[in-house]
Amino acid sequence: MDLSIIIVNYNTKELLKQTVESVINTVGQAVTYEIIVSDNGSKDGSCEMIKESFPGIKLIENNANLGFSKANNIAIKESKGRYILILNSDTVVKENCLQKSVAYMDNHPEAGVLGCRVVLPDGSLDKACKRGFPTPKASLHYILKLDKLFPGNKNFGRYHMGHLSEFETGEVDAVVGAFMMVRREAIDKVGLLDESFFMYGEDIDWCHRIKEGGYRIIYYPKALTIHYKGASSKKKRVKTIYEFHRAMYLFYNKHYRKKYNIFITLLVYIGIALKLILTYMVNIFKKKK
Repeated sequence: MDLSIIIVNYNTKELLKQTVESVINTVGQAVTYEIIVSDNGSKDGSCEMIKESFPGIKLIENNANLGFSKANNIAIKESKGRYILILNSDTVVKENCLQKSVAYMDNHPEAGVLGCRVVLPDGSLDKACKRGFPTPKASLHYILKLDKLFPGNKNFGRYHMGHLSEFETGEVDAVVGAFMMVRREAIDKVGLLDESFFMYGEDIDWCHRIKEGGYRIIYYPKALTIHYKGASSKKKRVKTIYEFHRAMYLFYNKHYRKKYNIFITLLVYIGIALKLILTYMVNIFKKKK
């Protein structure tokens, strides 16, 4: 089998149906595939919808919200494809997206991960689909908006790989977990998703480990997907904010803490804490408003 498409779902019934239909309607006969839905204890009838409308899909019913990483890992262990596609339940893959992506991976054995061009419903680029690793330096340049002051500068724009056009195929540090095609051999070499990450950061951590394993991470804009971003994460806003910032802390500790002195590490911790507090305050103000 060429491709195992894994969709983790949490209370996004209608969007999930749309995602599955987009896969079935566009995948074509050139690619042999399976769809596995790993449901994290949805209460909105998602599982019933899959059973009724798509009986050929493999459905894994988790008893609770296990998080994105763990739910994906459960499905990966049961998958059969040469490639694993991690696909969000709030996406729509466009015509020939999957065929083009599989063909690219077949023709480039050095590629461990492929991410396509991911756009938001308004047509603008989801910037997370091509990005650099969030080193302290890259993050500082991003916070100071040096990428805006010096557009196209490879050094200042590293955080979102601003030097690489959204229409240009190229090597990046990481792609977004909304659409992430991974070579099975790469998974066998570096392991599954890190379940310490609940719902953010697992994609960039995986890319980091796969790149360290000797594979390339490719941004491939000839394949296109629409991302209705944040549908499932809107369910628990406070937890979403917490997990987003916890992922920053986990990623830094795992990959960078030993590379930097205590002064840099303290600045990073303070920066994450301040950003967390500020985001909470902004969220409270929006609710009151």
